[in-house]
Amino acid sequence: MLLVMLLGALLCSAAARPSPRHRENPRHPENPHHPENPHGEENGTEDPEEVRSAAIKRLLEVFGMEDPPSVHGHKEAPQYMLDLYNTVADVDGVTKDPNFLEGNTVRSFFDKLRSEQVEFSFNLSTVSRDEKILTAELHLFKVRPQVSLTFNRHHFCQVSVYQVLDTIKTNSSQDKKLLSSRLVPVHSTGWEVFTISQAVRSWMMDEDSNLGLHVVVRTLGGGPIGGGPIDTKLMRFASGRNHHQSKQPMLVLFTDDGRRSTSLKSRDIFDNAATSNLPQSFMSGSSSRIARSVDFPEEEGGPTTCQRHPLYVDFEEIGWSGWIISPRGYNAYHCRGSCPFPLGQNMRATNHATVQSIINALKLLRGVEAPCCVPDKLFSINLLYFDDDENVVLKQYNDMVAGSCGCH
Repeated sequence: MLLVMLLGALLCSAAARPSPRHRENPRHPENPHHPENPHGEENGTEDPEEVRSAAIKRLLEVFGMEDPPSVHGHKEAPQYMLDLYNTVADVDGVTKDPNFLEGNTVRSFFDKLRSEQVEFSFNLSTVSRDEKILTAELHLFKVRPQVSLTFNRHHFCQVSVYQVLDTIKTNSSQDKKLLSSRLVPVHSTGWEVFTISQAVRSWMMDEDSNLGLHVVVRTLGGGPIGGGPIDTKLMRFASGRNHHQSKQPMLVLFTDDGRRSTSLKSRDIFDNAATSNLPQSFMSGSSSRIARSVDFPEEEGGPTTCQRHPLYVDFEEIGWSGWIISPRGYNAYHCRGSCPFPLGQNMRATNHATVQSIINALKLLRGVEAPCCVPDKLFSINLLYFDDDENVVLKQYNDMVAGSCGCH
């Protein structure tokens, strides 16, 4: 009897197991390459490469881009932009003072003419028409005079910046328009900044009107600099052709691209964050690089209450290190844990969450869940990067870092 029972069990097992021919049948629907499963998905899982591609595309949308900028070769960022970034952001890119910048974008452009003359042209094609020009500045580096002040009577010169006009379009005899003018010490050296917002706004309205800028330097006596050899040695500005890149003429735009911070009060904070579906290959909560910044380490064993945990976004792993200058990555953090009844003060619960917790604990209504652990304070980050034209851009992105977590 025992032998019969064993044989019966073996037969049942063999019948339940699909035959090798059945398993290898290329036309069987369970086969990954069956026509009904054209993408080779097994057990309904998606292709990892497709998931990664869709995730990166979504992350680009978060940063306001359709495609990552293409940067060829090694470029150097202007020192002004590096200093500005270090002023507004900490080592992880988190904004130090959200009120420091008037807008949320700063763009820098090098002179395209690279002329030895005091004429400059800047290509602004990468600036969106939706961006509001708040301030535009022309940065010129004044080099040290080549003549001694003891041999001339000039201690100041008047420097004027003009917008070059199209006389046909303007139907005027004037070929230039004064934008800014002031006195500059002859003996000084370093950067001189002139506000030219009016010209840039007109260029954004009509890009064909962008004919460049012209700088005129005059002595206090009225004569233009450039009339004689000694005058050109008296006051000179660095040109893009004969001087190092760190001293090249530069246009700096402070703009607002129209994005606004979405208040936690006015949005559904229970929605998944834009980064929630990104592959773990470039988003990690256990990276050694962020071990120092874990302010609420997870306790071993058992569920934890609502706490903030690290979530490092690594731009190098994503493949963006070629165009992002700083930071190399940032800690977005995420909220995880339970919101058990009763909610303590350390859980930063809202009154609504407290009431919901009570209803859930007393089972007064069916379908009322316990409050969720979500961010209740969000910080912005700053990116310093090269755009498609290899200009350097500083952009501030709101609501990118979970500053603290609470039960809501």
